[in-house]
Amino acid sequence: MTVSPSATRQRPPQPARAAAAPAPFVHQSLCTRVVFQPAAVRELGPELARLGARRPLLLSGTRTAASRLYAQARAGLQDLSLREAGGIPQHSSVATVSAIARLAGEHGADALVAVGGGSVIDTAKAAALLLAEGGPLERHASRFVPPDTMVLPPLLQPKLPIVSIPTTVSGAEATGSVGIRAGDGAKLLFSDVQLASRVILFDPVANLEVPAGVLLASAMNGLAHCIEGLYSTGRSPITDELALAGIVRFDRAMRAVARAPADADARGDLMLAGYLGGMVLASARSCLHHALCHVLGASCGVAHGAVNSVMLPFSVRFNAGAAMPQLAAAALRLGVAQSATAAPEALVEWVASLQDATGVPTRLRDLGIERAGLRAVAEKALHERGIANNPRRVADPAELEQLLQAAW
Repeated sequence: MTVSPSATRQRPPQPARAAAAPAPFVHQSLCTRVVFQPAAVRELGPELARLGARRPLLLSGTRTAASRLYAQARAGLQDLSLREAGGIPQHSSVATVSAIARLAGEHGADALVAVGGGSVIDTAKAAALLLAEGGPLERHASRFVPPDTMVLPPLLQPKLPIVSIPTTVSGAEATGSVGIRAGDGAKLLFSDVQLASRVILFDPVANLEVPAGVLLASAMNGLAHCIEGLYSTGRSPITDELALAGIVRFDRAMRAVARAPADADARGDLMLAGYLGGMVLASARSCLHHALCHVLGASCGVAHGAVNSVMLPFSVRFNAGAAMPQLAAAALRLGVAQSATAAPEALVEWVASLQDATGVPTRLRDLGIERAGLRAVAEKALHERGIANNPRRVADPAELEQLLQAAW
């Protein structure tokens, strides 16, 4: 065979393209040890020993306290001086936190162990804050003053270590952020990196006890952490990569759990997605979506995961014009859009397909939320911390009411 010279000619070396220098950013990393394995709950005793803890307080909700997971956790603490605090409700309250802090103080607790979802873990964090900083709890809450002022009280006292055994995938275990319901139904938000779990035990096999519907609704919350972190004004190149990885993993794992609820491997994949979302939230913070969900959940008594499930596609569409590059990055990584211009609507459609595949709620009216109360929700949401990080400036409650009406 004759080969022409042109066929063997090599292309001249191309000049290396200079990498774009990252823009200045601030990223908060946390000091957390993660143990991921079947029967991870058996490591609770040794992990507390690593922390030098001998007098733990064990926290749980009512349903979790009746589980095999809780029994295993309790059995691992039989050689320690243990007190238990159960019955922690959804949207844990200031009164609940105060009672837990008193019990911890009376016991002389040197660690808090939270077995459960975001409400139980947030209660542990808030109790640690109250024990360290003193009361009342409300004076330590962060405040947003429209249009763009954040008030963050300094929280400098050392906090008790928290060990979390999560049963949902909200990502609460990974962050120093806390949401607690006040007496008037408002959601108080706190933030202190010392409140992030010192140890997290992920046990995919034990998670099989959690109903798939509960897990998947909480996954919509974790997914929202990734999407909001991707376009938050507090994002960084680090959170961008975590968010994109988390979005892809949520897509894969949520569909797998919906298809095979008894597949421990799928649940483990989803737990890791939730942790990635928590890492994004810990640094990039949340935006408008969570501002609305906090108010809806606390005011209407609806589960946080369910509200997230409904609101996410509407929130993404609301912010699309101000977050085109970020939404394009997500849509292209998922492979649901062929171009950047088509990406925002493609991402909304992808979220809708995920809702359909997993059977999570899609309308506020299906959660028992009254349409007449949406104006009040919109007005309260304007004072939520997430508004400060939203890429689209919001100053008029009418904009938010229109968004809520669309979701109703």
